[in-house]
Amino acid sequence: MSLDINNMKKSDFYYDLPEELIAQTPVEPRNFSRLMKVDRKTGKIEHSHFYNLCNYLKKGDLLVVNDSRVLPARIYGEKSDNKTFIEFLLLQQRENMKWEILCRPGKKAKVGTEFVFGGGKLRAIIREVLDDGNRIAEFFCDGSFFAVLDEIGQMPLPPYITEKLKDKERYQTVYSHEVGSAAAPTAGLHFTLDQMEDLRKMGVNIANVTLHVGLGTFRPVKEERVLDHKMHSEHYEIPPETAELINKTKAEGGRVVAVGTTSCRTLESVASKYGEIKACEGYTDIFIYPGYEFKVLDGLITNFHLPESTLIMLVSAFLGYDKTMNAYKTAVDEKYRFFSFGDSMIII
Repeated sequence: MSLDINNMKKSDFYYDLPEELIAQTPVEPRNFSRLMKVDRKTGKIEHSHFYNLCNYLKKGDLLVVNDSRVLPARIYGEKSDNKTFIEFLLLQQRENMKWEILCRPGKKAKVGTEFVFGGGKLRAIIREVLDDGNRIAEFFCDGSFFAVLDEIGQMPLPPYITEKLKDKERYQTVYSHEVGSAAAPTAGLHFTLDQMEDLRKMGVNIANVTLHVGLGTFRPVKEERVLDHKMHSEHYEIPPETAELINKTKAEGGRVVAVGTTSCRTLESVASKYGEIKACEGYTDIFIYPGYEFKVLDGLITNFHLPESTLIMLVSAFLGYDKTMNAYKTAVDEKYRFFSFGDSMIII
């Protein structure tokens, strides 16, 4: 169909998904998930498995992965004076031990209220209520805050995953390093360390960027007109060695392949801001939708995203609207597994 770029509606990006295709648990081993290969030029589709990713890459290609690590950011506790139950979800570190949080029930979290977690291993005092209802909480503990969080916290799985995660590490990529995300960069969940080593041996380079994924990644597009949607802001960093590898790859005619929409948004944000890829850090609220001209990407590895989400809009911008919607229809017909623990596609 013909898509009017200036008047795109979120309903243009709707597709019908049977509930049983929403993956509730990860595949074992990681790289045994299915892989759909889509030709960016023709839209031709091939069906494979992620362990065959090497068939679609070649010497001189560069994979750019997001090394952000998910915080076990959901903690349960009680008011220090009367044992009223509370749930905190840590969103973003503001300064030292102060964090922006979501909490339930919010009416119990007034400024000055103190809460305890993990039998007293962690305490928090509400310092501020923000306009959107989020809170600023200051935390107190003996020893390392992140060590305590790792002990008592739970992974903030998306709302469409209802089964309990048995192993916290299955919601982390094998190369995760920089702690700070409220959600996993899920395209990378399919990689194993052995597979990454095999790719390096065949001449495929791998470089890291960091983008700390916020919960805004799950926020639905509420406005019917796509261009009226306001994106959330997330912190990114590109280290010098990654910038150098990207520029070298481009100069030598290799392909830059982003692993995930977060890596994609990082690279395109920097190229849009500076006109080149260079070592830097900052915040981005880039919104990529059909009509966007890509400045860095030659390929994209990504999972299958929610209907009417900004992520399926990004994929449509890279692959083309009609080819994207056809790929999603094919994925449904072929019973691919969808969303965070689901199957993968490579567009190249």
